[in-house]
Amino acid sequence: MNLVSFLGAVEIGLIFSLVALGVFLSFRVLDFPDLTVDGSFPLGGAVASTLIVSGIDPLLSTACATIAGGMSGIVTAWLNVRFKILHLLASILTMIALFSINLRIMGRPNIALIGEGTVFDLFTWLTPLVEVTGLPARSALKVAALLMIVVVTGLLLARLLTSEFGLAMRATGANARMARANGVFVDRHTFCGMALSNGLVAAAGALFAQAAGFADVTMGTGTVISGLAAVILGETLFRSRSILVKLLACIVGAITYRIAIALALNTGWLGLQASDLNLVTAVLVGVALMLPTIGGPFRNILTRSARA
Repeated sequence: MNLVSFLGAVEIGLIFSLVALGVFLSFRVLDFPDLTVDGSFPLGGAVASTLIVSGIDPLLSTACATIAGGMSGIVTAWLNVRFKILHLLASILTMIALFSINLRIMGRPNIALIGEGTVFDLFTWLTPLVEVTGLPARSALKVAALLMIVVVTGLLLARLLTSEFGLAMRATGANARMARANGVFVDRHTFCGMALSNGLVAAAGALFAQAAGFADVTMGTGTVISGLAAVILGETLFRSRSILVKLLACIVGAITYRIAIALALNTGWLGLQASDLNLVTAVLVGVALMLPTIGGPFRNILTRSARA
């Protein structure tokens, strides 16, 4: 794998770090299996790209995409909380509806952003620093910009989850009945958590569209699987009770996951092609899911050896 391919994998990994953070919020913090992610990711790309080609500022377009994603999360939470629809089914209903909504927003299956301004233009001041490294300027600039966005987002999210409001949200996911008995407004925290989760995913979709130069109505397929795999892989690499470490694990897991896919597809002796992406994804997700189970016996063996 050459340097350009590696930087491309890191770039996509950083974008999907936001997806991993969103999935962490819904699956781990709220204990809410949410498939809305597969619809809110392309929703972010659809809203941002449509606004950008209409002449709206890219930063404002990305903010609008984030808000639109948050609204999709609220719809899923509303179906679950108000009408007692099973959370998994509620998220599937929203995801299916979003496919048609995304087509409505875009007016066509895809939108090209070639030649349009993007949010990455705001980080051109990093160009002299990037040129010093000797890396390809365009790719390295995107990676640096995305790294700044992801780090700031992770720190803000860590601050939220360790606040009183965040502790109440975590209590909602851990034991909703006990949290309600202690005066926590469970429904409100579910709405807020789902809105924040899908808002992050939509923001990732908006950034992905601007980084790739296009938005497509089908680009959200398998997003929830990628996000969940990143979370599980990160938790396997970093075992800690600290919220900050867990969020860092999500980011590292997403980057590692994307690099692993790039390595598999760019390794000649494996004989894999771009059309094998779904196969590689399935294998990597399966390995990520098996690692906690496989790692247990090995850790026990190492512990016994150390004691001996």
